[in-house]
Amino acid sequence: MAKTSGKVSAPTDAISQYGGQAVIEGVMMRSPRYFAVACRKPDGSIVVQREDVDKSFIGKLKWLNFPFARGTLALIDAMALGIKALAFASNVQMQAIPSTGNEKASTEPAPAASGVPTLPASGKINDVAIGGTIVFSIAFGIGLFVLLPTAITGLLTRLHLTGATNRHADMRLNVADGLIRMVIFFAYILLISRMENIRRVFMYHGAEHKAINTLEAGQQLNPENALKSSRIHPRCGTSFIFVVLLINILVSAMLPRPALLPLRFLLHLSIVPLVAGLAYEVIKAAGKYRSHPMVMAVFAPGMATQYLTTREPEPAQVEVALAALLSVLEAEGHLAPDTEVSEDAPELDDPPAAIA
Repeated sequence: MAKTSGKVSAPTDAISQYGGQAVIEGVMMRSPRYFAVACRKPDGSIVVQREDVDKSFIGKLKWLNFPFARGTLALIDAMALGIKALAFASNVQMQAIPSTGNEKASTEPAPAASGVPTLPASGKINDVAIGGTIVFSIAFGIGLFVLLPTAITGLLTRLHLTGATNRHADMRLNVADGLIRMVIFFAYILLISRMENIRRVFMYHGAEHKAINTLEAGQQLNPENALKSSRIHPRCGTSFIFVVLLINILVSAMLPRPALLPLRFLLHLSIVPLVAGLAYEVIKAAGKYRSHPMVMAVFAPGMATQYLTTREPEPAQVEVALAALLSVLEAEGHLAPDTEVSEDAPELDDPPAAIA
C-alpha cells in the first residue's frame, strides 16, 4: 500500500493550512503548496496523485489572499481542486472496467511525481460525463438553494400570506428566504445520505477529518491514532456552509427586495463574495481558537451538522486519508527525517488556511 504512517516535523502555524475533502473511494488533501488525491483501487491497493498548486489555476489567484477576499479564494480553490480530484478518483475506478481492445494508446509520456508514473489521462467520454455532471450540479444548486426559496416567498406574497409589502415586510421575506434555504439544504443532505455511494463518501469525509485531527494533535500519523481521533473538525466545509447560511440571512435582511425574481436572484448572487468572506474569517477564527470552550459552544450547532455529512470510517478508509496527507507533508518537507513509511504500492503523480 502507499504511505500510511509517518512522523511530522512542521511548524505550528503551517499545520492549520492543511485540509481536504472526500471523493469517490478516496480523499483529497491540500497543503500550502500542494494537493494530493489518494484513492482505493478496485484491487485493494492505494494510488496517489500529487500536484503543485502554484502551477495551477489557483496559484494565479494569490492576489485574493487577504482578509475577507480570501473567502472567495477558498470557494474557488475548493471547487477547482474538487473538480480535479473528482476527475482523478473517477478515472481510478474507470480503470477497473475491462478494455475492449479498441482504445487508442496515448503517445505522450505521463507526468510524474516523486519519480513514479501517474495513471493515464481519462478518456473523452469520462471527461465529458464529469464536465456535464459539474455543470448540471451548479445549475441544480442555484435552482434549489437560490431560486426556489425566493420563488416560494414571492408566491406567498402574491397570495397575500405575508402581509403588506414595505421595508419591514421585505426584511421578513428575505429572512424567510434564508430559513427556507437552510431547511432545503439539510433536507437535501438527509435525503442523499440514504444513498449507499454517498454514505461511503461520508465515511471518507470522516476519515479525512480524523487524519487532520491527528496531525493537529501532534500525534504520529498512523491508522491506530487516526481511528481514535474525532470525525468532527471546526474548519469543515459543512460548518462553513452552515455559517454561510446564517450570515446570508443577516446580510440579506438588510437588502431591498425587487419585485422581479431575476433581479432578486442577481442581488442574492452579488453578495456571495461578501458572505463567503465573512464566513471564512469566522471559520478560520474557530479553527484557531478551537481549544476555547466559549468559542466551541458558539460553533457547536455548525459542528453538529457534521454528524450529517460524516460517518465513522473503516480502517482501510483511514489509510487512504493518511496516504493523501503524508504525500503533501512529504512534498512540503514536513515529514521528520527519521520517519519510516511503507512503499508497497507506486505513488502517482502562502494560501488561505484549508477547509478540512
